[in-house]
Amino acid sequence: MENPTTIQEIVQRLDKLTPMQQKQILNSVLSFLGEPIRLSSGKNLLQFAGTISKEDIEIMKQAIEEGCEQVDESEW
Repeated sequence: MENPTTIQEIVQRLDKLTPMQQKQILNSVLSFLGEPIRLSSGKNLLQFAGTISKEDIEIMKQAIEEGCEQVDESEW
């Protein structure tokens, strides 16, 4: 059986966590129980839309074009 004191302590400490940390704990509990993990909708990422400068995007694009899809034949 559960120990009410332990459950109360867990609930009290959960209150001190950020919503993201609480979601991680929930997913861990669901995993322990063998239940499906609830995935985020991604809405929380909208706050970052448009925060990367055009210059940085161009640098990343160039690095991807130069570094990806290249085969190092001596690797194998």
